[in-house]
Amino acid sequence: MDIRKYLDSTYLKLASQSGLTEEQTFEEVKKLTNEAIDNQFYLVMIRPEYVKKVKEMIHSVNSDVKVGTVIGFHEGNYSIDEKLTEAQKAIEDGVDELDYVINYEAFKKGDIDLVKQEFISGTILGLKASKVVKWIIEIAALSDEQIKSICYYFSTWAQETFNKDDFGKIFVKSSTGFYQTEDGKPNGATFPAIEIMLNYSKPLPVKAAGGVRTYDEAVKMIEMGVKRIGTSSAKSLSEKGDSKNSY
Repeated sequence: MDIRKYLDSTYLKLASQSGLTEEQTFEEVKKLTNEAIDNQFYLVMIRPEYVKKVKEMIHSVNSDVKVGTVIGFHEGNYSIDEKLTEAQKAIEDGVDELDYVINYEAFKKGDIDLVKQEFISGTILGLKASKVVKWIIEIAALSDEQIKSICYYFSTWAQETFNKDDFGKIFVKSSTGFYQTEDGKPNGATFPAIEIMLNYSKPLPVKAAGGVRTYDEAVKMIEMGVKRIGTSSAKSLSEKGDSKNSY
């Protein structure tokens, strides 16, 4: 299977997290972008501050690679206004896809109204600008029952609020890759969690992010029904190698 059209090639580390300078970090972003162009991956997923320059890079060589960015990353506890402002700036910079981190801590505390308002307002902003919108639920922070519940809410709210033709542009995404787990537990996509997401998010598509470390795992995810895979090792996976990275 040619998995390249499913891959969101990802680099989201800040300079402070990688031990690089700001200039070196942008060099990593450019390297990721050129690799995506050369290998025809579906999308590059980068921080908002790089969207405009990366979009220009891709446009300059007439590539079809899309540009995605993260909103409210990575804790998800930004206010709704802050997330919408960040998303609007990314739209103005030419982004193709917006990956919002839902306020999963608010969800866990039972503030469903806030989560609903965030989901609907953020999705409206993206769809009005003809963008794909993804909602990161951070499965490592949730129990199986909470994963079921939030996916069901997203599905219900989408069907109540948006047109059927828009459903394919509203993803539910598993993970940021930055959540700190204990005892070596996975912080990215797992097969059991993805199965729950697929069952309860319908008719919305699912993106598996983090934790997909081999070509065979990627193929299995796709065969399960996943429409997109976020990875920092897109080239290795596409060449049937194994990822040594945590995301």
